[in-house]
Amino acid sequence: MESCTILPFSRSLSLFSPRSNGDEARPGSSLFKRCSSRPTRIGCQKMYVAGFGEASPEKKAANHLHKFFTYIAVRIVSAQLESYNREAYNELAEFLSRHSLNDGDKFCAELMRESSRHQALALRILEVRSAYCKQDFEWDNLKRVASKMMDEANTRLMREYVLDHVETESGK
Repeated sequence: MESCTILPFSRSLSLFSPRSNGDEARPGSSLFKRCSSRPTRIGCQKMYVAGFGEASPEKKAANHLHKFFTYIAVRIVSAQLESYNREAYNELAEFLSRHSLNDGDKFCAELMRESSRHQALALRILEVRSAYCKQDFEWDNLKRVASKMMDEANTRLMREYVLDHVETESGK
């Protein structure tokens, strides 16, 4: 249950296709009706995000973080093994050379099936990724850094646009 916010855009900054006349987001149009006819939660002022039918943007981000936590856990376990168990470190490094870490769950499942020694490594990776996610990852810092990066990028892009536009206008 989402609500929709439609922001007015000038024709020069339109998000619609070039052949669009910009009427799609006006009251009475099909786009406006599609968004505003969605059931809304009482008191909810969140934007409706089109194109994420099966999952919210937050769910998509959580999936990426899940994969990232596996990657981090493998790095942590690898660094630990390098200093105190070179044989296990070499086995993990060799396994990493043959298997992709793009899907962390698949990687750990394959590692568990490799051998009993590899199973112990996989269980350690699962333990570390869970602990890192729940105890060590700085969620508040993530929000602060992401917001700061977004603000800085938006400011830089708007500044570049204005400077380009002023140069174009003064050159005429």
